[in-house]
Amino acid sequence: MPTRFSFLASRLSQTVLVLWVVATLLFLIFRLMPGNPLVAYIDPNFTAEVQQALLRQFGLDQPLHVQYAVFLSNLVRGEFGRSFFSREPVSQVMWQVLPNTLVLTLSALLLAYAVGVVGGALLAARRGTWAEAWGIPAVLATRAAPEFWVGMLALAVFSFTLNWFPSSGATSPGSAYSTWWAQVASWDFLRHLTLPALTLALYLQGLPTLLMRSTMLEVMDEDFITFCRMRGLPERTILLRHAARNALLPVVTAFALGIGYSIGGNVIIETVFSWPGLGRTLVRAVAAKDYPVAQAAFFLIAVVMIVMNFVADLLYSLLDPRVSHERQ
Repeated sequence: MPTRFSFLASRLSQTVLVLWVVATLLFLIFRLMPGNPLVAYIDPNFTAEVQQALLRQFGLDQPLHVQYAVFLSNLVRGEFGRSFFSREPVSQVMWQVLPNTLVLTLSALLLAYAVGVVGGALLAARRGTWAEAWGIPAVLATRAAPEFWVGMLALAVFSFTLNWFPSSGATSPGSAYSTWWAQVASWDFLRHLTLPALTLALYLQGLPTLLMRSTMLEVMDEDFITFCRMRGLPERTILLRHAARNALLPVVTAFALGIGYSIGGNVIIETVFSWPGLGRTLVRAVAAKDYPVAQAAFFLIAVVMIVMNFVADLLYSLLDPRVSHERQ
């Protein structure tokens, strides 16, 4: 128990340190860029007094070390300032788009890992057969196909040609819902979610499929599997109850990591399908030079990735106590 506690305390301190480094880098990158960060929003006809007032409004007239202290203080409170473009609080903008990204990511990951676990187990069970010979290249092809190309192909076929699914957004124009939960539970939201979620799942399923296959092949060569066969257990029971269950450990931790990395990689999918999520907001903020929004989006993506990395380590140490001993 002390060993596991010290392992988790070490990983938690590392997580906090990495978050501080990420926050500091974001602050420096956006503050040290050449030119005035408000240049895109300042009318050349403004007087020097008006321009200085705008800089004061966003706290950009202070020395760099003062801005840094205020920046860290605001981050701890979950405040990111105000958008240069809309003048809205950035935290409000983030809360509007982050849930949509989480819904898209979790839907795609659950589908991808469900297909991947079953597919990987079947490929392992069919080792040396035509199913494996054709299945592995097919999985690799879906993993290698560019997301934007698959997304545009899906739009061309299922939206513009067959008209089965909407081509953009999360809801139809003019639709209104009393709460966000009512929106998510609506048929309209599900139709808008289907194409981006399936496209993302098609790309993501390659990792769990290959991981499940390779882990199952290792497990099936273990002595306890040979002992099960000597006992006369049916091959189906051996595969499902013994081999597959023991092969799931790396897949479970990969799922936790996948949440973080998928949110970071959703930028392409959200842009292609105009999904109102964190990735699309980031692209639009960078294009509009809306630095507070871009900075907040980058930071939230980094937070999710780092925290889910910590959760993956936590799960692994709980499921396999040897990990905490080995890393100590």
